Amino acid sequence: MTGALAGRRIIVPETRAVEVLAGMLERHGAAVIRCPLVAIRDAADPGPIVLWLERFVAAPPDDVVLFTGEGLQRLHRVAGSAGLAEGFVAALAGARKITRGPKPAARLRALGLKSDLPVEPPTTAGIIAALSGEPLAARRIALQLYPDAPPDLIDFLRAAGAAVDPVLPYAYASAADEARVVAAIRAMAAGEVDLIAFTSQPQLRRLAAVAKARGCEDTLAAGFAKTRIAAVGPVVAAAVAAAGATVAITPASNFHMRPMVNAIVAALG
Repeated sequence: MTGALAGRRIIVPETRAVEVLAGMLERHGAAVIRCPLVAIRDAADPGPIVLWLERFVAAPPDDVVLFTGEGLQRLHRVAGSAGLAEGFVAALAGARKITRGPKPAARLRALGLKSDLPVEPPTTAGIIAALSGEPLAARRIALQLYPDAPPDLIDFLRAAGAAVDPVLPYAYASAADEARVVAAIRAMAAGEVDLIAFTSQPQLRRLAAVAKARGCEDTLAAGFAKTRIAAVGPVVAAAVAAAGATVAITPASNFHMRPMVNAIVAALG
C-alpha cells in the first residue's frame, strides 16, 4: 500500500458514514480498523414528535435551535409521514434558525432555507454565549435536542424567561458488539494502533461504558496514552478531554470528516 498514511493503522468508530470515512483514509494508504460504536435509531414513540410538529406548524416559534443535521432530517421525515412537511418547512422559514455546526445548516439548505445564526464555536456554550446578550423574556423557542444533551441550554433559556419547547427526534443504540470494542481497546493499549478518529460524543461514552462493563478501564486509559487521537471538532474534543485523554489532531475549521482527514494526513503523512 502506498500513500501518505501507508503503514498507519487507524480505528474508525463512526457508524453511519463508516465507509465514507474509512474510504478517505484508505485512499491515503491507511489500514483502517472498522469498529462502529453507535447507531442512530428512530424514537421508540413518534407520538410526542408529531405533537411537537403540530404545535410548531400551528403556532410557529420565534426561534428554533437546531443541534444536529440528523435531528432536522428526522423531524422532516416524521412531518412527511404525518402530512405536515409543507407546513413544517413554512414554519421553519418564518422562525429564526439557530444552528450548532455545519450539519444542521446543510440540512436547512437541502430544504431551501439557511441558518440565521450559525453559532461559533459550535457548542452548547457557544449557543448560550450567542444568546446571552439578547432579551429572551417571553420569546417562544423550539429546541431540537440530541440524546444525552446536557440541560444547560434549557436551563439558561428558562432562566431568561423564554418559553422553551424541546423535542428529541431520535435515539442512540449500540452498534458494535462488546467483543469487538474490547479487541480495539486492547490493540490500542498494546501500541498496535496509530490513531483513533472520533466523530461524535456518544462514541466516547460507548467506549467508556464497554470498558467499565468488561473491567478494562485501565486498559482503555493505557490505550489512550499510547494512541494518537483525532477529533472532528471542538464538541468531540471536549468529550475526549472529559474521558481523560488528549486530542492530538483536529481541523482548524470546518468541523467535518474531510477536513479531519486532511489534518490527519498533514500530521501523520
